[in-house]
Amino acid sequence: MARRPLAMASGIMPDATPVALVECAVSAGFDMGGMWVDLADWTAQTTRAVRAALDATGLPLLDIEVVWIKPGPPDPNHDRILDIGLELGARNLLCVSSDPDEGATAAKLARLAERASGAIRINLEFGLFTEVKTMAQAAGIVQRIDHPAMALLIDALHWTRSEGSVAEVAALPPAWISYVQLCDAPMPGADPADPDAILAEAIDGRLPLGQGALPIDALLSALPADLPVAVEERSSALRDGWPELHARAAQLFRTSSAWLNGR
Repeated sequence: MARRPLAMASGIMPDATPVALVECAVSAGFDMGGMWVDLADWTAQTTRAVRAALDATGLPLLDIEVVWIKPGPPDPNHDRILDIGLELGARNLLCVSSDPDEGATAAKLARLAERASGAIRINLEFGLFTEVKTMAQAAGIVQRIDHPAMALLIDALHWTRSEGSVAEVAALPPAWISYVQLCDAPMPGADPADPDAILAEAIDGRLPLGQGALPIDALLSALPADLPVAVEERSSALRDGWPELHARAAQLFRTSSAWLNGR
């Protein structure tokens, strides 16, 4: 069986520059990279520098993040992040929503899907820390939008904490899934009723693949065999244990590829 494409999610390196995200993913051996856009610091020169790094290394960009939908009218900054993704050739745009109006969330995502023009997919990620808390809720929104650019993003930690099932994953239309985010974590882990604990675990408490108790093998088995995997091991232990960025990326690649190859 061919190996799944493996990507380094940008969240493992909140201390990296955009160009460093590209360079570290390449040096570690990842097939694809992820990109975090902080509009407070991002300029046209940043786009040019990242585009040059991608061209020089040949690294495909699996995703760009994050569009955070909030109550109120559409945010022009979301258009800007999408446009940066298009300029960089990113395959996916990661979106979450803290708008309690599900219809408004769907409308804002549909607007982005239209703007994407088929060149990038709009991925809705669910999680208990957002207003789209479960996979069933996210699937309902994707179905409601009914646009080929729309996709549903499963993060293994958020899927587990929101009591998602393998059967639900297997029942999803394959066309809705562009990639999956994998990590491991202890069980039972953070209390699903405590939003602060859920968010803290998501940022600081994840574990390397195979070193926790999440049902990640069953999750991956329910998804298409060639689906790219973004390793979303956001972890204070990873950051503190490997403060040098290239070493951190290399460690992430070692543990992740070892687990994937050993399944």
